[in-house]
Amino acid sequence: MSFLPKNLFSRCALIVAVVGVYAVGAHAETWPAKPITMVVPFPAGGGTDLVVRSIQPLLQRELGQPVVIDNRSGAGGTIGSGFVARAAADGYTAGVITTSTHAVSVAIYPRLAYSPAKDFAYAGFIGTSPYVLAVNNDLRVHDTKALIAKLKADKTQHSFGSVGVGTVSHLIGEQFQKLAGTPITHVPYRGAAPAYTDLIGGQVQLMFDNPVGLAPYIKSGKLTAIATTAPTPLLADVPTFASQGVPGFEQQLWYGIAFPKGTPAAIVERFNAALNKVLSEKAVAEDLASKGVTARPGTPAALQAAVQKDTPYWGAIAKAVGATGE
Repeated sequence: MSFLPKNLFSRCALIVAVVGVYAVGAHAETWPAKPITMVVPFPAGGGTDLVVRSIQPLLQRELGQPVVIDNRSGAGGTIGSGFVARAAADGYTAGVITTSTHAVSVAIYPRLAYSPAKDFAYAGFIGTSPYVLAVNNDLRVHDTKALIAKLKADKTQHSFGSVGVGTVSHLIGEQFQKLAGTPITHVPYRGAAPAYTDLIGGQVQLMFDNPVGLAPYIKSGKLTAIATTAPTPLLADVPTFASQGVPGFEQQLWYGIAFPKGTPAAIVERFNAALNKVLSEKAVAEDLASKGVTARPGTPAALQAAVQKDTPYWGAIAKAVGATGE
């Protein structure tokens, strides 16, 4: 026979819950107490990596701890994003996310290892960027009309590179293939850097990517820019698709940061405040602009809303062009 109070277990459960809440609150108050790992799901030297390195120094200053960049590339950025989704929700692992990894990926990978809608605590935007279509100089074309005519007239099999299956770079390339009305083989790469090398070397003939990575090669004359999806000061002399009479190519890429689901809200809010302060600094905005990116301070809710809004949009495009990563 037990003489323990009937409500003892209920009281114990309440005490455990209170202690747990207190522990989480105390952790949030002392965060960060050690370096924070920022997972970039694309290789070093690519557009996403360069964007993050623009904010890294000042983000470290605001947080008072080192921000260590960890490049984990592959599968259109989904390998690194999956790593973040499975990481401890203690505020010491965050991931850089893009339209590709968190809006396009759902439609491209039916067995995606993470759910953009359920597995992340969104922290805020970094910025937005248009896309530029660049081609190998041997094509000897300088506008969309001439490029399409060249692709149709030339009996040689042409190909387009992308920074990975299931990225915006891939889907816009598929859209362009439909517009051109001639077969163009998709060649996915493990990030931008190796794709640029083959584009310059002629192993692939064209590629869509953001200006931050392609601009140096365009300005040095190693590649030819055909059109952008939106005006960018970085390539001010390159016309948009719309100005060339080509509709349907106005997409822009957004960059943001997210933590694993379950990361304390106080930590996410603290990080968001630091991020927004960095993005609001003139020097940072100018540095990002020099890479073709418009700084975009904002709330965690705004980034989450962008994921929800863009997922069906890119899903419809993926279905229309028959794009798949499996």
